[in-house]
Amino acid sequence: MPEHEQPVAIITGAGSGVGRALAVQLCRLGYRCVLAGRTAATLEATAALVRASDPNCAALAVPTDITDAASVRALVDAAVEAYGRIDALANVAGYAPLQPIDQVEDATLADCTAINFHGVVHTIRACWPTFKQQKHGVIVNVSSMASIDPFPGFNIYGATKAAVNLLTKATADEGHPVGIKAYSIAPGAIETQMLRAMFDEKMLPKDKTLSPEQVAEAIADCITGETTMASGETFVLASP
Repeated sequence: MPEHEQPVAIITGAGSGVGRALAVQLCRLGYRCVLAGRTAATLEATAALVRASDPNCAALAVPTDITDAASVRALVDAAVEAYGRIDALANVAGYAPLQPIDQVEDATLADCTAINFHGVVHTIRACWPTFKQQKHGVIVNVSSMASIDPFPGFNIYGATKAAVNLLTKATADEGHPVGIKAYSIAPGAIETQMLRAMFDEKMLPKDKTLSPEQVAEAIADCITGETTMASGETFVLASP
């Protein structure tokens, strides 16, 4: 495939976990990846991993604060300037605080809402004009089982992810006339550093968690059209 015809995907939260695994998977499928996250060093590590998996892979690291609309616009501008197109947006970045509802701190509420919901709105809104001009685009939002049945302490986290599910449906409805599809993936517990900061293996054994690669595969299926889901749906990816 000529380079200018290779599809392009923006991945938030690309510095680790599911975002990093998704970058590797999409590269193998012929995508050029634009890696977004707050920390340049972890993004560069992901880019190096992607290139190591296939020397022909293209990966652009763009440090981004998804809670800041201007930073997100700069991310999208960098993707279009580098590659001339955007075919997919994967909203993987997330923040999962664990606090009883009567102990939720103001900062926790603000950060959780800003990262899990506002950040998704910012990226979708910034990519929309490019998708609309191209008459195609795929958006995959990573939600959570907590949006349906939250573990005690995941009250605000689950609520923000439930908002993402509804936003996905609204996005799909508005995007349908111009060729834009949207999906939401709601996984159970994923084996990541964020999970292990809250739960040790005695409380939640590894064999009861999803790997980042399993979640990344579900996202990639949506992006490539291999999914059986309809645009606008939320797909529950249960833990073992």
